[in-house]
Amino acid sequence: MAAKIYLHWTATAYDWIRPGHYHSIITGDGLVHRLHSYSVDLPAHTWQRNSNAVALSCSCMGGTPDPWTQPPTPQQLESLCAETASIARSWGWSAADINITTVMTHAEAASNRDGRSMHDNYGPVLWGGSGERWDLLQLKRNGSSDGGEQLRSGIQSLMRGEPSAGFTTTADRLEPLLFRGYTTIIARGNDLTVQIDANGMSWALAADLLARYEIPYVWDTSLQRLLVGALDVAPTYRADAIQAEVGWALFEMSLQTGNAPVILTGIMRPTSDHPVQTARAWCRVVEFAEEFGVSIAYNPLVLGERRGG
Repeated sequence: MAAKIYLHWTATAYDWIRPGHYHSIITGDGLVHRLHSYSVDLPAHTWQRNSNAVALSCSCMGGTPDPWTQPPTPQQLESLCAETASIARSWGWSAADINITTVMTHAEAASNRDGRSMHDNYGPVLWGGSGERWDLLQLKRNGSSDGGEQLRSGIQSLMRGEPSAGFTTTADRLEPLLFRGYTTIIARGNDLTVQIDANGMSWALAADLLARYEIPYVWDTSLQRLLVGALDVAPTYRADAIQAEVGWALFEMSLQTGNAPVILTGIMRPTSDHPVQTARAWCRVVEFAEEFGVSIAYNPLVLGERRGG
């Protein structure tokens, strides 16, 4: 079966984040929390549709007794479309590939709206279902019942290069994060070449950092995923993880376990400003150190040994 992307809501408060349910969860402020690698299957997000599928969900609709007191926010819907578009691009899809056979809301999947007819209809009553799942049938209170079509239209807009999916007002296209140049820091007693971005943060090649700390890894070019074999690392799912707004293609660094929890997200960019060079995986130096338990000193930036290792 061809890969699919399923879009959900969590029926919780805006700040709900839990691994194991969805690949990524988008909180009310529009931040995308990447919890599991998009290349692994999770067991229970969309009934009988969990294989070869990615599940994205917005934390919302948890109001009691009225779920619409916590509706999807415009920022969530914009980020949901942007994350879907990013995944689709990484798979080589174009705007024309975004349709109900490839990207579905849970409401549509529950009602077999793609014509698969693989299970009983547990979707919206409006579509002849039992009403158990109606995720994103509507995007606002008393809105039209074509939420899936609205989202797919927004995803297509982003894939055509438009600056917004139409749920928020984006006046200008976001420019990629700029880099000022190279410098050298000390990591584990030896020089390490890093780049400094426009915000003053240091970035290094992920492969260089992993090699410096003797952490085994495998790079999957087709999936833009870096699998690491550090058994003593627990993901923190940090709130300041890299977002699509950084303007560069993203990659995942995840653990080599069954559900591949994401340790950090980085960017793909050339090793210099020469446009013909192959893009490589870069990550923020301090974030890497914090996630892998590396001691840090500042002014100047120095990375020491891994704590306990």
